[in-house]
Amino acid sequence: MRFISAVDEMERAIGDLKSSKKTIGFVPTMGCLHEGHMALVRESGRRAGATVVSIFVNPAQFGPKEDLNAYPRDLKRDSALLEKEDVAILFCPGVQEMYPHGYKTYVEVHDLQDRLCGRSRPGHFRGVSTVVLKLFEIIQPDVAFFGQKDAQQVVIIKKMVEDLNLGVAIEALPTVREPDGLALSSRNAYLNPDERKAALVLYQGLKTVQKLFSQGERQADLLLGEIRSAIAREPLARIDYVEIVNPRTLEPIFCIENQALIALAVFIGKTRLIDNVNLSTG
Repeated sequence: MRFISAVDEMERAIGDLKSSKKTIGFVPTMGCLHEGHMALVRESGRRAGATVVSIFVNPAQFGPKEDLNAYPRDLKRDSALLEKEDVAILFCPGVQEMYPHGYKTYVEVHDLQDRLCGRSRPGHFRGVSTVVLKLFEIIQPDVAFFGQKDAQQVVIIKKMVEDLNLGVAIEALPTVREPDGLALSSRNAYLNPDERKAALVLYQGLKTVQKLFSQGERQADLLLGEIRSAIAREPLARIDYVEIVNPRTLEPIFCIENQALIALAVFIGKTRLIDNVNLSTG
């Protein structure tokens, strides 16, 4: 595995891969890798001729009171994990490489970026879209892999790719969970043992809604009421949002006729966690 930190070196390496006619699979991450990330890496290894993984804690997607400085980082461990997989290049640029002095350009996907997490994290998805577009331009992937846990991010990136004619296939893989159902997240590292136990309320609430839906309930307000009540019974939990939305437009759904996404963000102590499941009548 080749380690690269400079953009110009990365572009030359991609040129070499392209000249050898290899398809390029790309997995963008912020590091502190877990099995969810590794599932994306392995899928890229199966699908592409060469896999590139990036690790970049992107300051543009953190608000002024968010956890940029505290965000978990362990490049040595991450590199060791990736060395065991079929990864061609690990790209780890510094902030000045990605946002040099005088940087002025940002990407916005209007409407989609303002819903769900975008309401409580203004500017977050502007930062996500900007860094993903920059990485796409540098790495020139044929296919990029994302996790369905970040469902809103996937919708936004797909729309950006469509609108800007980027020619990158976007693949979303199912959420990877712990055996007890907790969605894997780098921020799980913040949880103490009591909070880790309390965090199970997210998936338990989602499973409750799935069960009611499978029994024929289609009214969103009733389903939302059930999950909010379930979460409210956990004293360490505080709801940011719980919504049932169209999985493509992220607009609220009031009666589920075909497909829906139920998405939530919940604070467990000081840690904000997200999760979601898809509901389908088909």
